[in-house]
Amino acid sequence: MTAPANGLTLQLEALSARHPAARSGAAPALKGLNLRVNAGEQVAIIGPSGAGKTTLLQVLACALPPTAGTLTLDGQNPWLLPRSALQALRGQLFLAPQVPPLPPRQRVVTSVLAGRLPAMGLWASLRSLFYPSDIPAAFAALERFDLGPKLFERVDRLSGGERQRVGLARGLLSPARFWLIDEPLSALDPTRSRQAIAALVDEAQARHVTLVATLHQVDVALSHFPRVVGMRDGQVAFDLPAALVSRDKLAALYDQYEHELRGDVPMLPDAPPTAPQPVVMHCR
Repeated sequence: MTAPANGLTLQLEALSARHPAARSGAAPALKGLNLRVNAGEQVAIIGPSGAGKTTLLQVLACALPPTAGTLTLDGQNPWLLPRSALQALRGQLFLAPQVPPLPPRQRVVTSVLAGRLPAMGLWASLRSLFYPSDIPAAFAALERFDLGPKLFERVDRLSGGERQRVGLARGLLSPARFWLIDEPLSALDPTRSRQAIAALVDEAQARHVTLVATLHQVDVALSHFPRVVGMRDGQVAFDLPAALVSRDKLAALYDQYEHELRGDVPMLPDAPPTAPQPVVMHCR
């Protein structure tokens, strides 16, 4: 589908950052965070609502600068690079938000092939909008998420869960070396959730891509990821192999949020939206 890649190495040192929507002077969503992810690792980030998981992904995607501390990707501080070098680095990152910003009138095949845009020139990008360049590759990516028959459907005819899976299928065609996936299962039932995560982790391992995913589904994180990081109040509560994450650690992490640990998190409505959501899919 896509040639094997070498993942990026991530290092955070005493990093702090504010939520993208926070007012000036607001308390940071991330507070003195230290974290290292080696090239080709697959890591799940879990924790209660408000832990700072989405803010963390925005920082890792070079979409949000830290207010203190440092972020390095393969030894480079993105915010010290010249603009052209920063753009090139962003082309190696794939960010899939919880609600994919798929154009409603676009065909699914075009939306999936958009995963290749960071590696395409201007004219090739424009041409791909009208003449999809590799339909078999788009179909193969969709098949990993049981969506092959939706290849030529319009995006606004899809359910919420189907749109989430189309957003994930983009990643399989992306040239990125680092996948950042934010709550990808919020509109999926348990069976689809496990299928989607298995496809992502398997493909990341096969391509040696670095994968960091935030998840509300603790059981899915523990069963599919080798390493799990627990976050609370903008800090790392634990960073362990999945097999060593005990019930006591989970109980402490989700103290006063036990309903989230049980999985009682409202799913996104499984119906087409009235308007596309203004969220960035690719950080370029």
